[in-house]
Amino acid sequence: MKDLQLGEFEEIVLLTVAILFGDAYGVTLKAEIESRLNRKVSIGALQSALRRMEEKGYLNSEFGEATAMRGGKRKRFFTVTDLGKKALAVSRDTRNQLWDAIPDVAFKIV
Repeated sequence: MKDLQLGEFEEIVLLTVAILFGDAYGVTLKAEIESRLNRKVSIGALQSALRRMEEKGYLNSEFGEATAMRGGKRKRFFTVTDLGKKALAVSRDTRNQLWDAIPDVAFKIV
């Protein structure tokens, strides 16, 4: 399933889009990631990851309504596709397999 492998940041963004279901757009995604992970995120890196994952078919996007508060600019909302869900499942399964392979003695204090 090499074609479904996610980088760490892609996985975080995809998970956060799912968490924010219905309200996942640039500003809310950035704030949610920074809040949950206590980690700064550049809007450029976030936008690049969103575009890349949309091109791969992991995300869909659609524009919301224009608002006067945003100067007539519309928000682009993101949702996880079935392929994106599958990529997340592969990522989770891979991590679980690695965790399960660690012998108990590996974490014992010497």
